[in-house]
Amino acid sequence: MAKTIKFRLDGTAVEALEGETVLEAAERAGLRIPHYCWHKALGNPGNCRMCVVEVEGAPKPQAACRLPAKEGLVVRSASPASRRAQSAALELHLVDHPLDCPVCDQAGECGLQDYYMDIGRYPSAMREDKAHAAKRVPVGPHIMLDQERCILCTRCARFVSQVSKSHELGIFGRGHNEAVALVPGRVLDNPYSGCLADVCPVGALTDRDFRFQVRVWYLDGADSVCPGCSRGCGIRVHTSTRRPWHNKGRRLARLKPRFTEVNGHWICDEGRYGYADFDTDRLGKVMRLKDPSAELGWDVVCDEVAVAIRQGMLKDPAGLAVVASGGLSNEDWRAFRSLFVDALKLERFLFAPEPDQVGEQDELLRRRDKVPNLEGGKAAGFGTQIKSLDWDGLAGEIESGKVWGLYVVDRDPVKVWGERGRALAEGLSLLVCQGPRKGLTGGLAHYRLPATDWLEEAGSFTNFQGQVQTYLPALKPLGAARPDWDIFSALEKAVNG
Repeated sequence: MAKTIKFRLDGTAVEALEGETVLEAAERAGLRIPHYCWHKALGNPGNCRMCVVEVEGAPKPQAACRLPAKEGLVVRSASPASRRAQSAALELHLVDHPLDCPVCDQAGECGLQDYYMDIGRYPSAMREDKAHAAKRVPVGPHIMLDQERCILCTRCARFVSQVSKSHELGIFGRGHNEAVALVPGRVLDNPYSGCLADVCPVGALTDRDFRFQVRVWYLDGADSVCPGCSRGCGIRVHTSTRRPWHNKGRRLARLKPRFTEVNGHWICDEGRYGYADFDTDRLGKVMRLKDPSAELGWDVVCDEVAVAIRQGMLKDPAGLAVVASGGLSNEDWRAFRSLFVDALKLERFLFAPEPDQVGEQDELLRRRDKVPNLEGGKAAGFGTQIKSLDWDGLAGEIESGKVWGLYVVDRDPVKVWGERGRALAEGLSLLVCQGPRKGLTGGLAHYRLPATDWLEEAGSFTNFQGQVQTYLPALKPLGAARPDWDIFSALEKAVNG
């Protein structure tokens, strides 16, 4: 166990671990010392000089990011001497900084704005014209560079060197001509490029997907877990519902990483940008689509589906198959098992991934399984005690008449089966499509049951390491949509009734 050290910061006793700097200990204790270049995961080059503090007994101010915490140290970050040094450093950062705040996407969450209002507010001593540099340079598919706004904190260059290890950016030039730029012949397209917009403390690197969509002070947020793969990265969901004419009418504005032990400070681009079409092709109405088509209430549809299942099982109790999703929460899996295994005693299940649910894996965060909760399904017995069919095997059983009914949960088998999919779906006596999206299967189903997506419900996922993580609702459900577990429970009640 690391030895602890106690020192005082602005009159407050702070406990530091041996080897920590004053800035690191202050951040961990929730105390604020101005800084730009230091980042917990990227080190402390000490080049911005914003964290200068007064140290009792020292002949001159010290940089807190380079100052080791020592027993009995007395530090003042808000004294007149500290404020003068911080203000002088800030003025140097603002010498050539453009007055872009009204049109800058970083406005509202910008370190320069915050520090100026806190320790700036001085009349400028500069009389020379501001230097000009490249603006609105698309350096990659997701990131826009504005060199004029850059304060040369070097966080971006350190990220591509230390974290993504892709080395697309560098600091070029000397003195007043120094600038962040792409390495010649390179494009910023590594799988974690979106993180550069997170680490940039100003508006030099902005997210091309988010630019000019909605001001940050109109956003609402909730803590969640990324469902993009079996890693289960912590994320912060930002939604835009107060001004629906912003963000092209989309409710989901952006996803940002949330620090957890699972993912640290980062998320991959697949998770960050994989949900731009969150509200596309959504189901909101409870529908019977055949004999005749009608919008139904939940009680009615549960009774009808329960009757259809019982009638089919009287003729062939083993002929109903269920296609389930690795995106179900732990709560969904428990209710799923209670309905289909305990109540209906079914034996034909399919949990095999779709072709687009297997992807790239790396040593940082990305996992090959592009679903969040396979472990939750295994804990409920699926894929272990209860074996899975494969896609061709299920198609063959439908064609041979062994399967007369299919209950689909948040999957699109018709899409997976391609050209033969429509014929397979039309040959079924019962096809129920449950989930947040219609897909090709929903267009051919006998019943469509709208379920909430993960941003519209509370639940938990178990990642590949066995760690259970909860997520909170960020948006209201669309239309009549209900959580999957609630639909399973209502249907079980109708089946048993």
